[in-house]
Amino acid sequence: MAGPSEQGVRIGLSAVVIALRDRKACVLTTTGEDAAALPFGPFDPDRDRTFERALRDFVTAQTGFRLGFVEQLYTFGDLGRASPRATPGPERRREVSVGYLALTADAADAPQAEARWTPALEIFPWEDRREGAPACVTPLIADLTAWAEADPRRQARVETLFATTPAHRWNEGQVLDRYELLYEAGLVAEAARDQDRAAPAGAPGRPMASDHRRILATGLGRLRNKLKYRPVLFDLMPETFTLSGLQAAAEAVAGLSLHKQNFRRGVERTGLVQPTGRMSSATGGRPAELFRVIDGDLSAGEALGLPLPGLR
Repeated sequence: MAGPSEQGVRIGLSAVVIALRDRKACVLTTTGEDAAALPFGPFDPDRDRTFERALRDFVTAQTGFRLGFVEQLYTFGDLGRASPRATPGPERRREVSVGYLALTADAADAPQAEARWTPALEIFPWEDRREGAPACVTPLIADLTAWAEADPRRQARVETLFATTPAHRWNEGQVLDRYELLYEAGLVAEAARDQDRAAPAGAPGRPMASDHRRILATGLGRLRNKLKYRPVLFDLMPETFTLSGLQAAAEAVAGLSLHKQNFRRGVERTGLVQPTGRMSSATGGRPAELFRVIDGDLSAGEALGLPLPGLR
């Protein structure tokens, strides 16, 4: 039988597809063997011409959606983690997964029965700071503090990533770092699963199949960081929108409550939107003016991100 060095590697492709539904940032998931999963499929070097073409084909096959713009995230393949799925059969080849991020303004119900839009902040509830620290954070911090008690380096990571002291500021882009800390401390279900232990009681958030919550954390963190320097939020918006709708979208992605007037002034300074001359009454209150993105290539180097003046 072939030894580990002779077994080779299988390449898998994972897609983090994000859209807005009911003012929530949602990720497209499928039904895994024991938990929600990202759309995932193997790359066949004999059949598939490119990674991206293969990714597009299996996402459509699994969910019914056709992807627009995608960008590569990272390559995942740590030994000792279910990353992302074990190869069936006796070979048990080492699996390496290439993750991709895709944004869509089409958040219609998924055509395939096993596919659905899952709110991302239900998977990472500690990341939702729109109304202050969520309830799950207090017991998490207590468990992390006990785990880090004898190690100053661990203590520093807890304080920095969860902003537990006035000297530290919450950094919404560090989604992956916080998830990795919780995994290392054994406080998420995937850590227990990978070590053949029972999941800790009250483990926060929805677990995902394989290493997919780690891949999703990478995608959400990438998107949050990009909000500040690229106009990626418009890839999630309909053709016309109100400024309050745009702010709600930014808050849903960033997990922050934003200052209304400062946000609007910041949007105006970017020069990226213009009024349509039409009004919307969909807000339920006074009619609000509808805006649209200016004509032109928003991928140009001069394009700016949107401000995130949080109520911190």
